[in-house]
Amino acid sequence: MREFGYERAHDVAGAVALLGADPGARLLGGGTNLVDLMKAGVERPSLLVDVRELPLDRVESTPDGGLRIGATVSNSDVAAHPGVRRHYPALAQALLAGASGQLRNMATVGGNLLQRTRCGYFADLGKPCNKRTPGSGCPAIAGEHRNHAILGTSEHCVATHPSDMAVALAAFDAVVLYETADGPGELPVEAFYLPVGDTPHIETALPAGAVITGVALPPVPAAAHSRYRKVRERASFAFAIGSVAAALDVRDGTVRDVRLAFGAVASRPWRARTAERALTGGPADAAAFAAAADAELAAARPLPENRYKVTLMRNLVVAVLTQLAEEAAR
Repeated sequence: MREFGYERAHDVAGAVALLGADPGARLLGGGTNLVDLMKAGVERPSLLVDVRELPLDRVESTPDGGLRIGATVSNSDVAAHPGVRRHYPALAQALLAGASGQLRNMATVGGNLLQRTRCGYFADLGKPCNKRTPGSGCPAIAGEHRNHAILGTSEHCVATHPSDMAVALAAFDAVVLYETADGPGELPVEAFYLPVGDTPHIETALPAGAVITGVALPPVPAAAHSRYRKVRERASFAFAIGSVAAALDVRDGTVRDVRLAFGAVASRPWRARTAERALTGGPADAAAFAAAADAELAAARPLPENRYKVTLMRNLVVAVLTQLAEEAAR
């Protein structure tokens, strides 16, 4: 077993200092992803900095009517919070769909944001992987890729991002808050995750040595009427093969506001801006929903075994938006 150090941080400044002193250090929250990767030999930290005692375990209302969710709040507590369930129901649904109760009780918001792909090649040290070893290749392109990405891919990587929570956060313009030795900073979720490009091993824009302190959700009136729908290969808890976070504001049959984000189709949560633009100001009907989905998915570049995802996502968008439109008409 590879030896590593362990330190427990009691404040954010202390955690930042520990990360800054050791480039091989990693933050430990619930450990539901990091510990598995350590067992597989994919992650080999020289130091684990336990952040579970940091004072970041609250969900608070903000003066503008939004919410601030601390980085160490468990996924279970976020999903159960009345403000989340009332104002951002798709976020609660995404978390409840994401894992078993035991895992949700351990997993933290900060850790969820930073979880890594479940691509089998990434987790297998006997196989090349550009995410794990830059420049070694992406065997998934010619190999097993049934559950891999169809949007935003490159010749260097076709892995998908596994988070359900991050898909809902992307739909609602959430902002990731962090602290560095130089002070606080923030990144919109859309900018937090980087395009895969030719550097798939660089997954986020989070500065080196930064500690995520929370997530800020702005007030989004349409978010109160939202849904998260996830498709997986088995009914028990599993990672998505396709998912949609959607919010819809309809007045007199016309779409006033719509928010759409896709999961399990790209290396990051995919904000469906093209579909949103196509729908805003138009009719709230199945034909319009299908046309908007087609416009978004026109950029898809599927591989032979995952072409089904284009149809799956089109049908998923139509189903979720139709449900929301029908509820709005009641």
